[in-house]
Amino acid sequence: VTVILTTHYIEEAEEMADRVGVIRNGRLLMVDEKTAMMARLGRTEAHITLAEPMAVIPPALADFPIEVEHGGLGLCYRGGDGTGKGKEEVASLTKALTHAGIDYTGIDVRESSLEDIFVSVLGEGETPQPATAAREPA
Repeated sequence: VTVILTTHYIEEAEEMADRVGVIRNGRLLMVDEKTAMMARLGRTEAHITLAEPMAVIPPALADFPIEVEHGGLGLCYRGGDGTGKGKEEVASLTKALTHAGIDYTGIDVRESSLEDIFVSVLGEGETPQPATAAREPA
């Protein structure tokens, strides 16, 4: 049985749907299993609060997509793009931090939502199509 649900509430689609399609201007841009789409187009972002400030990223962490933030008091990881392995990479990063003797006091991990992916696919800066001018009777 197939049920087609159209909605402007992306949270609703994320909660209820198994497959998701994205339509713009009447054209179907993509359709895929929700979990596959989220793994392929989603990303993982982690903010790690460090116990001691860090000025530069040590060589032991050079292979991770991280940046120093908050004046050296934190690290920001952005990765997992198209791999669906962001959480695994964050786990590897925390192990590498521990192995390098870098203490941290907190970590906040966020996965892309379906809405994040939707906005990315459609593009935030899309210019609206001009409205068709009304014609005056001849």
